[in-house]
Amino acid sequence: MTAIGSSFLMLAIAHGFERFGHLPPCALCLRQREVYWIAITIAIISLVTRKMASDRMSVQALNFLLAITFGTGALVAGFHMGVEYTWWPGLASCAAGPTQTISTDLLAALGKPMQAQGCSHIAWSFLGLSMAGWNMVTSLKLCIYSGIATWRPYGFMELAHVRS
Repeated sequence: MTAIGSSFLMLAIAHGFERFGHLPPCALCLRQREVYWIAITIAIISLVTRKMASDRMSVQALNFLLAITFGTGALVAGFHMGVEYTWWPGLASCAAGPTQTISTDLLAALGKPMQAQGCSHIAWSFLGLSMAGWNMVTSLKLCIYSGIATWRPYGFMELAHVRS
């Protein structure tokens, strides 16, 4: 549940910045969102597996897969942060400028292409970290939580009972 809730929250925040803050995502921003959609899918499969079969090994494997997924998200976000802070160059898909458009294909972006910034543009930052930086921190946290859940028979549900 932690993975699902956190992933939906991160996607909602990203879409909120895009919709209400008028901050269009770059190509790497969109890649970071894909990681959360994959994590949601894996977490739902894990919940169904836990309910339908009490196979501890399957739940552990899915939690490990979540840890790898969030670790990948942290790497993508860290790479994006490095591009933003000009520590290294971005990918060819990062070269979009304010006059170019990319399609997000969410129902054909409701029929409209959206404006895209280059990946090196920091659209928003808080306490010295860009959105990509905060996404990296969140993805690392979720990677660690999923790694811990891998070695617990039923993940964070058991951790919650131990604390109370």
